[in-house]
Amino acid sequence: MVDVGAKDATHRVATAEARVHLPATVAAALRKSGHRTKKGPVFDTAIVAGVMATKRTHDLVPFCHPLPIDNCSIEIESARNGELVIRCQVSVHHRTGVEMEALTGATVTALTIYDMCKALSHDIQITSVRLIEKTGGKRDFKRKA
Repeated sequence: MVDVGAKDATHRVATAEARVHLPATVAAALRKSGHRTKKGPVFDTAIVAGVMATKRTHDLVPFCHPLPIDNCSIEIESARNGELVIRCQVSVHHRTGVEMEALTGATVTALTIYDMCKALSHDIQITSVRLIEKTGGKRDFKRKA
């Protein structure tokens, strides 16, 4: 683990994105059902799972510091061709950033969507998990289009 004891505690925010490509039949079935499957409400459950994972990142990624997360918000947006865009934004006032927490939240949200929809098709794809932006700490980062 990296020693962050000498760093200044600052407000840090990170936003990550994951994309889930649903086959047309799955996308249509979700729209028709109000985003529900036999397992329950897909998007609501996925968001709860993503937030829970965000708070447990240090249990999943060995060298991450446990952080007192100030906020975690997850949005799921339907895009073209059956694609879902998941955005996870995490903030903390601490000595280390929350990039891994945002990436974990977006990824687990995507995995939960897969799990809840796999009875409809195993041809679901999780793609393009990436950091979009981070502020606070030594340097900021913003992905260019």
